[in-house]
Formats: sequence, structure tokens, C-alpha cells
Amino acid sequence: MTNLDIAKFGGTSVGNFEAMTSSYKVVVSNPNSRVVVISACSGVTNLLVELASGKCSNEKIDEIISKLRDIHEQIITHLENQHELRNFIEGHLKEIKDQTLVANDKGTNDQIADAIVSHGELMSSFLFVALFKHYGTDAQWFDVRTVMRTDSKFSCAKPNCDEIRVLTRDKLMPLISDKTIIITQGFIGSNTLGETTTLGRGGSDYSAALLGEALDVATISIWTDVPGVFTTDPRVVKNAKPIPELTYIEAAEMANFGAKVLHPSTMVPAVRRAIPIFVGSSKEPEKGGTWVRPSTQTAPNFRALALRKNQTLIVLSSPVMVGATGFLANVFSVFAKYNHSIDLVSTSEISIAVTIDGGTSTSGAQGLDPNMLKELEQFCHVKVEQGLPLIAIIGNNMSENNGVITKAFDCIQQFSVRMICYGASRHNLCFLLKDGDTSVALNELHKQLLED
Repeated sequence: MTNLDIAKFGGTSVGNFEAMTSSYKVVVSNPNSRVVVISACSGVTNLLVELASGKCSNEKIDEIISKLRDIHEQIITHLENQHELRNFIEGHLKEIKDQTLVANDKGTNDQIADAIVSHGELMSSFLFVALFKHYGTDAQWFDVRTVMRTDSKFSCAKPNCDEIRVLTRDKLMPLISDKTIIITQGFIGSNTLGETTTLGRGGSDYSAALLGEALDVATISIWTDVPGVFTTDPRVVKNAKPIPELTYIEAAEMANFGAKVLHPSTMVPAVRRAIPIFVGSSKEPEKGGTWVRPSTQTAPNFRALALRKNQTLIVLSSPVMVGATGFLANVFSVFAKYNHSIDLVSTSEISIAVTIDGGTSTSGAQGLDPNMLKELEQFCHVKVEQGLPLIAIIGNNMSENNGVITKAFDCIQQFSVRMICYGASRHNLCFLLKDGDTSVALNELHKQLLED
């Protein structure tokens, strides 16, 4: 199919029978949507992550297993072949419990966590196939782990794109036809040993893009619970509005700085093949959405605002920085050794300030390694501030038009700013604020920069 579309649905889009039905209607309304990638039912992954922590009592385990059963039972009661569907779900619930007990007994790790968390997508996709058949549309369940080859970095695995392309064309492509819709899972994959891995939280978008790249699709459709990408978080700024189109660069900047509609890695496979991405609401598809393309008709100085909470600021000071060589190399080598990715950097004569995103892995582990801080303290003074919000202004050619940056600065003159980062990119200007100023600052910036 030359116009093949791969459609991805998030957790809220398959959270219950009604949501699944809306998503089904979206799929069948587009004859080019022949491959569907879905997440776990809404709330399921969080429950599985809790089990994967290895800290749940037997009573807590039974309570969570019961919640998981209820979520999927609500869907099963509307479908045919309920005995078969319940047996499938119960089989996974038994595996989940057994794996959780192993995590409790022997100690959890990212490999066990990935095995536990992966059940969410496997269960939801199986029930989604049953729903298609319930409505008289032929659909086939496909285990994405047979083609989504990754390395063995559990909880945040790196895909092997060459292998994915070969496997996808060998195992998945022959199944695609005008008569059957293939339903598979996002977020999960497997290494060369067949062990289950995950691409990290939010990796379902990434999965869809990787499969889309391997299949040379014409479009990638990301269906969520909002009608496209907004100028900022509409839950914080009531005047936020949908953006009709974005460039890959703008969308990548927004995703990287906290916009949750698209996963930050999603654009990478799409860019390699110049595949347009559509973002829309599965519950309100009639409202349209946002197209993400290589280029757009407009390129405003200010396009959107992104918010990323829970940032860690680390200030490293040492008099030996003055006129010295190799100090920054030493600092960055320590961060690399402990697998911490640095986001923003600002330097002065005797100090360097960096920020780290306070994200989580599949197992829920977070925070700074105390051994890393001790290693840094061997050659500089270390000060750590946590829980800070970061606001990023996303736009175009900010450095090439007089007064653009001044206008942005004027908007935040009443707020306490811990750090400003600008210059490395023409597409973003970042402010690290003291916690508590976020909502007011975001509204003020939106009013002055995006509502004119």
C-alpha cells in the first residue's frame, strides 16, 4: 500500500470499552490505517510499575492484581468469547504475580521490571483485537517483540533500526492487506536473547515511528485525548490553543522540554524518512489536529511554551577553573560515567551550572547517585537544588530579529530566575525558575508572546 498509515493510540484512548470503541471508529474511518500500535489501558502501567518496585506486601500485590483484573474485565463484559478473553488475562495476571514475588524475594532490577510492565500492552492489544471482531472488522494480533529488536539496556532500551527494518519486512509486512488490520504493542521490544525490554516511559510513540520507518509508511498518526499539540499546557493556561502545523524541529524542541503529546524520540525515525506525523484526539477526531512536517507555511518567532517540572540544578565551583584546561572535560566525564544526561549548561569564571531532568525509569528509580556527587566533590564544590521548574520558549530565528529576546525577558522581570540558557539554538530560550512561580509565569508569557 503506497499510502499506508500507522496509527498509535495512547492509554486513555484504550482505557475502557467506550474509549476503545472511539478508537476503533477512528481506525476504520481511514482505509489507509492498516497497522495499529497501542499502549496499555490507562492506569495499568502505573500499577505494574508499583509491583515492579519489589516493595509490595502480599496484600498489596493482591489488591493491585484485583485492580488490573477489574480494568480489563470492564472491557471483556462487552465482547464475545469472554471465556477465552478471561483466560488470556488471567494467564498474564498469574505471570505478573509470579514475577512480582521474584522481585520481592530476590530484589528487583530493570530486567524484571520490564518483564512485569510489558504485560500491560500485551493485554490491551489482545482485547483491542477482540473489539474489532465484535464490530465485524477482521483484525490480527501481532507480538511486536518479534520485530522490535533492541539492546539489553533494560528500562530504556536502544532500538537496532537495521534489524528492526529487516525483521519488520520479513515478519510484519506480509501480513498487511486491505482485508485485515494488524494490532500490535508500543513501548516493548526484545533483545537478541528474546528477553523483553522496554523503550522507556512514553515509548509507544517511538515504537510507532520505528515501525513506520521500517514499513516506509506515508503517514504516522498519534491519537491521544487532546485535539493536537497546544501552544502550552491547557490545564495551566486556559487560553492555550491548538497549533495547526509544526516543523520537526519545533515539535522536537517541545517534546524535549516537556510537551507530553509526542515522545522526544518520535521525530527521529520520521525525520530520517520525511514522514509527516498527525496528532489528534481519538475522542474528538472531528476537531482536527496538528501536522508535524519537515517545513511549514509559517515560522513565527514564538510558537509555543513548554514546561518541564522537577529539574535538578547542580552548581560546580572551583578556583582552578580560571585559565585551566580540562576542567569541563573532567566534569562531563563524571556525569557520563554515572549515565546522567546534562540538559542546560551555563558557565562563569569559576563555576559551571548544569541541569538534569528528574525523570524516572521503568522501575521508578530516580535521583542522583551519591557516589557521583562524591566524585565531583574531589575536585570542586558541589551545590544541588532539586524540584525546580523549567519553561522553554519555542520559536524560530529568535537571534535574527531585533527585540525578540527583549520581549521575552520583559515578561519574566517579576519572577525569580535561577538560570537562563540561550544561544545554542535559534529555536528555544529556557528559564529555570524558583518553584512556585510556574503557573503565573507560564500564563504571563503566553499572554504576551502568543495571544497577540
